[in-house]
Amino acid sequence: MQKLAKYVIFETKWGYFGLAGTESALCRSCLPGASFEGVKSHLLASLPAAKLDKDYFGTLREQIIAYFDGCPEEFGREIPVALDGFSTFGASVLTACRNIMSGQTITYSGLAKKAGRPAASRAVGSTLAKNPLPLIIPCHRVVRTDGGLGGFSALGGISLKQKMLDLERLALGI
Repeated sequence: MQKLAKYVIFETKWGYFGLAGTESALCRSCLPGASFEGVKSHLLASLPAAKLDKDYFGTLREQIIAYFDGCPEEFGREIPVALDGFSTFGASVLTACRNIMSGQTITYSGLAKKAGRPAASRAVGSTLAKNPLPLIIPCHRVVRTDGGLGGFSALGGISLKQKMLDLERLALGI
């Protein structure tokens, strides 16, 4: 990671949420957890020298709080992200995933097509399991072809994935 790493952890209705990265781009997010220290440990596992900055990505923090309050929010491409360490294919999967709108879902195979490799649905799943920016890159919106939820490696697991999808549908009246 280039430059000095920064982080912030803040409360939402669902628990503590964390953001980390550089001055110019997000590198990590951590979905809500019950404790500040638990989220901090998960968020900073690969960024031990990060410094707390309570003003870090302030507008985004407000959007995330609103999201967990039940307001429809989109976390679009205007939010700068760093996808260092991902292959070209992995970065294309995560970039394509950013285009899934709130309240919508796509299958792993559908996302593989959008990423330019229609037969790579398993590779899509492997890439999403390493998504460093859950919610910002909405991997919770990717489901199995049969409509099942598939996996979810973020804090909170599959039950959190379902809860987030339910929240989005409710907020949009779907």
